[in-house]
Formats: sequence, C-alpha cells, structure tokens
Amino acid sequence: MIRAITTVFYVGLLRPAPGTWGSLAALGAGLAIDRWLGFPALAAATLAVTLLGYWAVARDLPHWQQEDPSAIVIDEVAGQWLALLFPAAAFWWRGVADWAVVAYPGWIAAFVFFRLFDIWKPWLVGRADRRGGARGVMEDDLWAGLFAGLAVLASAALAHGVLMR
Repeated sequence: MIRAITTVFYVGLLRPAPGTWGSLAALGAGLAIDRWLGFPALAAATLAVTLLGYWAVARDLPHWQQEDPSAIVIDEVAGQWLALLFPAAAFWWRGVADWAVVAYPGWIAAFVFFRLFDIWKPWLVGRADRRGGARGVMEDDLWAGLFAGLAVLASAALAHGVLMR
C-alpha cells in the first residue's frame, strides 16, 4: 500500500518523465477538488497529501536503490497542489466560481512554473534536493511549488497590471 501511495497509484511508473505524469495527474485531481469541493478542500487536501507524502516516502525510500527514485511522485502532487493554491486562492477571495474554466492561464502557469522549478532546481529547491532522504524528496518539490505559485502571481500582476492597460 505504501508503494501505491508514493507512486500515486503507479502513475510514477509511466515513462518517459514520471515527474511530469505525476504533476499532470495532480493538476487534474487538484482542479477537480477545487471545482467540486472548493478552495478550502484543496488547501486541506494539499496539507493532507504533504503529510502523507512525508510519512510514506520515509517508509518506502529504504526499499529503493537510489536517493530520489523518479517513480516516487507523491512529492510532485504536494508541490503541484501548492502551486495551484495560489491562483485558486486569488479567485476564491474574489468570489470567482469555476475559475479553472474561465481563467485557464492560471492553472497552466502553475503547471509550467512548477515543472520549470522542479527540473531546474534553483536556490532552495536544489539545496533541499541535495539534503537527501524523505525530507529532501518532499521539500525540493514543496519549494518548487512555492516558487511556482509566486511566479503565477507575479505573472498575473504583470499581465493584468501592465500589459492589459
């Protein structure tokens, strides 16, 4: 059961680019949670999957032959949902229902920026990745998700505040 959790029901076994497949699965699930259950449910699910990820990765990692196996994608789910929280929160606070349909650049940007920071691993993302262990596996994606969410907000501010004038 732990392997099913860490690989997100074996999505992490898809090739090529299991991290991208994990992020796409997370994106679809996150958008569904937000649409049908609302932003507070997405925030709670993000916290829950993050805690579950730390627990499951710590138990599964010793059974792998490498530090950060690409098949483990629960970290991508946590990071992608963290990135998705930024546009979801912005629209929720403004009372915009069904934002994922009318404001698709928000979730596309969250996906693209998350993958960018997760692959590039700048600054704190790379430092967390080098830490190793379950903390390193989870935290590099959480930092990538945080930076992606901030990049989404900065891009939206630029697009709507400067370019749309």
